[in-house]
Amino acid sequence: MISEDKISHIPVLLKETIDGLSIKANGIYVDGTVGLGGHSKEIVSRLTSGKLIGFDLDPEAIKITRNKLHMFEDKIILVQDDYKNIIKYLDSLNIREIDGVLLDLGVSSMQIDDPDRGFSYTNDGKIDMRMDQTKGISAYEILRDAPFEEMAKIFREYGEENYAGKIAARIIAERKDKEIETTYELAELVKSCYPSNYRDGNPAKRVFQALRIEVNQELSGLYDFILSVSLRLRSQGRIAVISFHSLEDRIIKKAFNYLEKDCICDKKSPICTCNKRREISIITSKPIVASSEEITINRRAKSAKLRIAERI
Repeated sequence: MISEDKISHIPVLLKETIDGLSIKANGIYVDGTVGLGGHSKEIVSRLTSGKLIGFDLDPEAIKITRNKLHMFEDKIILVQDDYKNIIKYLDSLNIREIDGVLLDLGVSSMQIDDPDRGFSYTNDGKIDMRMDQTKGISAYEILRDAPFEEMAKIFREYGEENYAGKIAARIIAERKDKEIETTYELAELVKSCYPSNYRDGNPAKRVFQALRIEVNQELSGLYDFILSVSLRLRSQGRIAVISFHSLEDRIIKKAFNYLEKDCICDKKSPICTCNKRREISIITSKPIVASSEEITINRRAKSAKLRIAERI
């Protein structure tokens, strides 16, 4: 584990996100993915009588953010839980409406840089990838136990990996003699399945992404969560979501488009019978991306996309 004083994290699209949320000093805000508190700090520092409720699955992230934001302890509630349980938590506090919600769906620098977490193919360590290392099945267990069809499907659907079958077959063959235990071992195995002239970044990136998504069930429930939490926004309340790969962005776009429609009847239907109402107005017709200046400072911002919508 990396010591707290050595952890460095630059929040992605910070100004664009905070401006997009249009913070009200007396508002109630939810940060569904607190991480190391970069966005949360900017939100809570703008509150007077307002409140911020922050969620994160990673207990270490909650601990660090609690220490970092101790001066705002009267304005912030931190909860170690999945953001998908936010509605249940708001109900427990009898909070019917909120003024804004933020999701930053990326992995934090702390998680990527810590070899013990197993998120990165650039740091050698045990393959784990769980946001909460006390629960669930690790990536190591998937590589050890998953049958060929399941493993290939994970790589294909969550990593959009062209060599999914070949990589899964190689893993199955290798583990008969020796289990794949470290990130470097996995990265080298994936590399061996690619043509020698491959030049488009590290070949392991899609497999690592796929395993992380599967381990943490990152896509499961995202669409339904956006629908339900958007309906908890009061009028002119905003939702901001930062994604880092096309699978997430497509889900966010689909959810926003559904919420903005005022009718979902068949186009051939002479009258509307669905009773669907338009719930939001999409603020970002196209996702906001990082500037070249930000990418120079923080290369992890390169793939970030921010979408924002406002409750009508």
